[in-house]
Amino acid sequence: MTPSNPQRADHESDAMVTPSSTESPQLEISDPPHLFSGDEAEEIKNQTILVVDDEQKNLFIMDALLAPLGHKVVTASHGREALEMVKSDPPDCILLDVMMPEMNGFTVCKLLKSDEATRLIPVIIVTAFDDVTDKVKAFESDADDFLSKPVNRHELRARVRSCLRIKALNDRLENSASVLYAFVEAMEAKDPYTQGHSERVSRFATDLANVVGLSKAQCLRIRRAGILHDIGKIGVPDAILNKPSRLTPEEFKRVQDHTLIGERICRPLRSFEGLIELIRSHHERLDGSGYPDGLTSSEISLPVRIMGIVDVFDALTSDRAYRAGLSIEKATEMIEEDASTGKLDKELVKLAIERFPTWTSELSDLSLPTEDFTI
Repeated sequence: MTPSNPQRADHESDAMVTPSSTESPQLEISDPPHLFSGDEAEEIKNQTILVVDDEQKNLFIMDALLAPLGHKVVTASHGREALEMVKSDPPDCILLDVMMPEMNGFTVCKLLKSDEATRLIPVIIVTAFDDVTDKVKAFESDADDFLSKPVNRHELRARVRSCLRIKALNDRLENSASVLYAFVEAMEAKDPYTQGHSERVSRFATDLANVVGLSKAQCLRIRRAGILHDIGKIGVPDAILNKPSRLTPEEFKRVQDHTLIGERICRPLRSFEGLIELIRSHHERLDGSGYPDGLTSSEISLPVRIMGIVDVFDALTSDRAYRAGLSIEKATEMIEEDASTGKLDKELVKLAIERFPTWTSELSDLSLPTEDFTI
């Protein structure tokens, strides 16, 4: 649904939109070059804005204010229509009225933000209510911003522009993550014996993190880091990764370097900052015998301990170039021995052993994910 008469809306908007004290009603708003220029300007201007309001006049006004800036403006007259439109063709930003039939704006916002596919679409609540309670409700619904009617055209455009920038940044970050994800696939394609290892470590470690009671944010961090934990092996020669006999000390050092290479690959992405510790340190051991830093118990976080146990379990039970995969019983015996000698966390090992049968029966044949990399 799109406004049928934007010229009429532009005429009416002077009465419905609060102007600044120095603004002429006919004055077109230009954006400062340092805020809105070049490639960024084109990227933002071409983005789609969904306006949701049950008042046709308000839809006309929003279209008149935003379309002249180059945005594609689409509209919905109620919440369910908006959800259907977002599902079929996700916009880059949503301006959402609160008081609508069938489903109010707070409910629509909660549904959008609880869905992994739509949670990063910026939502601006636009309402005639202006008390603190309504603002609190908006942000409790995970709205990204709040505007009161009648809106000031300068403020509207500035807030929409800000949300569109955030959306564009998230899109770029998601694309960067997809590139790294492709690196993981390429790395595992080099070594058929470890194909699927990163996905299994990611799933198993997330499961153990849930059992331990880590927060949703910590579990998501482990989920992402599990996929990327061995990305540094992209820099290890195939001949070493696939060698069927014992590695020389020099070759083993090259394998150990994958933790540092992985860190260097991921560190430039600020959105992966919380993953760096897990990528670098998943081979550390509580007794200081691990690598690359020889960390000891107090220096190794709980997420890193979880990742280390799971990585060992999957490595032991998977076929490798130099041996067949071990049985769960044999792997359990070896992991318990490492726990008893102080290499692995004893309490975590106990919890992990309880989950071993579930991991091997339910999660061992999962394909690599295509989501969970957004910020």
